[in-house]
Amino acid sequence: MKNIRGVSLPQLPNEIVVNARKTRLDAFAVALEGWRRGLKLKWYTKDSEHFQDMIIFGVNPPGRLFSLSSSERTHYFFRTRGDKVTNEAVELAADKGVTKEILAKANIPVPQGRGFNEQSTDEEIIEFSRTLNYPIVCKPTDASLGMGVVTNLQNEAEFIEALNYVRHELEYDEIIVEEHAKGKEYRFYVVEDKVIAVYNRIPANITGDGIHTIEELINLKNYERRQNARLNSCLIHTDNEIIDFINEKGYELTSIPKQGEYILLREKTNVSIGGDPIDVTDEIDDELKQIAIDTVKAIPGLYHAGVDIIVNDVEGEERTAVVLEINATAQIGGILFPLRGKARNIPAAIIDYYFPETKEIDTSKSKVYFDMSTILEPMENRSALEVEVAMAPMGKLYAKKYSVKGNVTSESYHRWLKKHALDAGLHGYVKTVVFDEIEIVVAGTDKETVEQFKKVISKYTRGTKVHRIDAEVWTEPVTVGFDILEIYEVTTARSAQHALRRMEKEQIRLTRLKDRVEKDINHILNSTSWRVTEALRSLIGKKSNK
Repeated sequence: MKNIRGVSLPQLPNEIVVNARKTRLDAFAVALEGWRRGLKLKWYTKDSEHFQDMIIFGVNPPGRLFSLSSSERTHYFFRTRGDKVTNEAVELAADKGVTKEILAKANIPVPQGRGFNEQSTDEEIIEFSRTLNYPIVCKPTDASLGMGVVTNLQNEAEFIEALNYVRHELEYDEIIVEEHAKGKEYRFYVVEDKVIAVYNRIPANITGDGIHTIEELINLKNYERRQNARLNSCLIHTDNEIIDFINEKGYELTSIPKQGEYILLREKTNVSIGGDPIDVTDEIDDELKQIAIDTVKAIPGLYHAGVDIIVNDVEGEERTAVVLEINATAQIGGILFPLRGKARNIPAAIIDYYFPETKEIDTSKSKVYFDMSTILEPMENRSALEVEVAMAPMGKLYAKKYSVKGNVTSESYHRWLKKHALDAGLHGYVKTVVFDEIEIVVAGTDKETVEQFKKVISKYTRGTKVHRIDAEVWTEPVTVGFDILEIYEVTTARSAQHALRRMEKEQIRLTRLKDRVEKDINHILNSTSWRVTEALRSLIGKKSNK
């Protein structure tokens, strides 16, 4: 595949997911899709009664539990998993040993091996390992993000060392021992009878240019990952695993690879530790997709999930494919923001499944969204157990930006603008640009109301004088509601807390600026040129006082 940056969904640009990182991104993407279709959206803390009977984990801070409601029903979600997926299905998928047995009985290909519980002895496990063909793998039955997974063990000595590490150092009593599956690893996302997306997970890697060292190339790769809404929190960290891995290949961090030389940095493919998500949905044939579909069907009560499959399609060898695991609460950020290829709309497929009556609503051109940090603030400061998001404006959105010059920066004027915008059903913000200029963005589904707001801007007369208004079409995303930016709004306890935090940040910024100015002044006062010119400055001062 050509080295072209991945293409995200047009309705999900980087700028609107800036406050939705890691697993929050999964929840935000699904919730946003449903909300934009006109469904009522609520967010919850883990203490909400609605989630007491659902298997959840890693839900603090808030931003991973939500509900979507139509006029007929409500569904509850934990990240990408909705309430149609049963707890039994979640438990089965989480236990890799049981999953392996279920899939094997359903004639779905899995690596040769088996699971061991906490009653199994090390001797029993070692004895079983002798029935397998090396290389083999030792991994926990219920770990995630690649934790405790030791692959490509070449002999019994390496296996015993890995067994001791996983069972006794990491304290995972229940493990799986299986033959190492050779090939490329793919994550399939399945909803019922359809594969929605497939991406190839490639271990952390760099490509030489004949100029930079491996360490420098890692920094350059991380720069690229920082531009990606999903990967900016999954940088390549130069740990001992990477150093040992490249040392075995004959490299040092100071080595300068040749132009075009491709170097893997570790064996694990997890995106969270630097792996590359590459979209290959259109390249994968129906036979492999059917394996993924059959895998989800094999688990009772599981209707949508991620399926990891390793495919060995080396030319000259018989192609093999084996299922590694199922993830009932799969992260989807990698396919929403692939490093290469194009994004696939998993959120739409999930909402189609839970609310099929909304299938015809196309959100691909939607520009309206809600800000996660603002919505979640009451739950983060423990003043609320749940928060309902204002309904999304439905229909085509018209938006204008008005640049207003004059005596227009008073707080009371901005409050007045906000009231009139909300009364008119408009969304957007007012922001001070400089001391005599503000920027007003208004958006709504009625074009005339948006246009007429230009006349409203000049109607406030209390100490405000508008000299000029310039209008232009606004094509950027707009948050629901109307915000006053860059002033301290303190009408409620919540807004007072928010204002206080902003004041504290501003105080820190101004203190640093003051310290820097004082340092510069002291530098000047202690400089040789200042001392040398003292007499001249004194003479100029005397003349100016005459």
